[in-house]
Amino acid sequence: MMLLLSQWLVEFDDGFGVVQYITLRAIFAALTSLAACLIFGPYMIRWLQGASIGQSVRDDGPSTHLSKAGTPTMGGAMILVAIAVSMLLWSDLSVRHVWVVLFVMLAFGAIGWVDDYRKVMQKNSDGLSASAKYFYQSVAALIAAVFIFQTARSSAEVSLLVPYVKDVSVYLGWLFIPFAYLVIVGSSNAVNLTDGLDGLAIMPSVMVAAGLGIFAYVTGHAVFSDYLGIPGIAGVGELTVFCSSLVGAGLGFLWFNTYPAQVFMGDVGALALGAALGVTAVLVRQEIVLFIMGGVFVMETVSVVLQVASFKLTGKRIFQMAPLHHHFELKGWPEPRVIVRFWIITFILVLVGMASLKIR
Repeated sequence: MMLLLSQWLVEFDDGFGVVQYITLRAIFAALTSLAACLIFGPYMIRWLQGASIGQSVRDDGPSTHLSKAGTPTMGGAMILVAIAVSMLLWSDLSVRHVWVVLFVMLAFGAIGWVDDYRKVMQKNSDGLSASAKYFYQSVAALIAAVFIFQTARSSAEVSLLVPYVKDVSVYLGWLFIPFAYLVIVGSSNAVNLTDGLDGLAIMPSVMVAAGLGIFAYVTGHAVFSDYLGIPGIAGVGELTVFCSSLVGAGLGFLWFNTYPAQVFMGDVGALALGAALGVTAVLVRQEIVLFIMGGVFVMETVSVVLQVASFKLTGKRIFQMAPLHHHFELKGWPEPRVIVRFWIITFILVLVGMASLKIR
């Protein structure tokens, strides 16, 4: 919207042409989503409290979590609205990539909202059944994967890039569809599993989004992509604006979600943010880098898989409790220590992933 407005205003003053730059629009997008969360966050928290939309706590979890019962949840809706508004204001709406990430984010957000609504408002502890949740996630992810595949304009858009190695890529062809599907659904559920402590999921999401935003910018920039040896993809640079919006909204939400949390994001936020990171990585062709930068999400997911497999096969548990952050809590780590250390690990992994821009 602001891009179209600037294109009209530039006829009267050349200064408005600065809005054409992705970098400036990315900055404004981050500030817009951040301001939206900071301004409207208190009102939303009060509304959630008034509507008795509070978090339920597992009886078999760490005892320190019992005090969290009743804390407003479904606050992730605020993040999604802030990102969507920011994107509509500052992105180039003629670029198909913008609509793909918005569709995936909002579709997975809707799935999470239904799940949260059933748990909190209808007092159904199961929410959406696992099969129903997975079905709807699969439908949304497959729609996005097929659309990306069908609208690809070059082989680079459907090839798997291998980081840290120069000029190595694997053309996936139609296998791109199931691969992209797995990345989107896997990323969504990985972030959701991580969302168990105050601020634990949102800050790594912010850091990974910032990293992917840099990849989006250089991939969509003909000069930078050529210099760095990355296959250029026209239009994907607009995802820099999306990633910046996510960073701004994430930091705005963290203002209220930091320990001790005033609000939780719920599945509506966690599923949506995870899927958004996944589809962004697919569009910028950096799925392996996402796996590296999102190592905390991977660790949390693997801990659950190992725990379930071990218990079913041997009757014994590997961890005191899964996901992994609960294991450390039960070992005596204070919640803030677990959170901040996982943040530090994510920061290191994002830097490792970013290094692939030059190490080839």
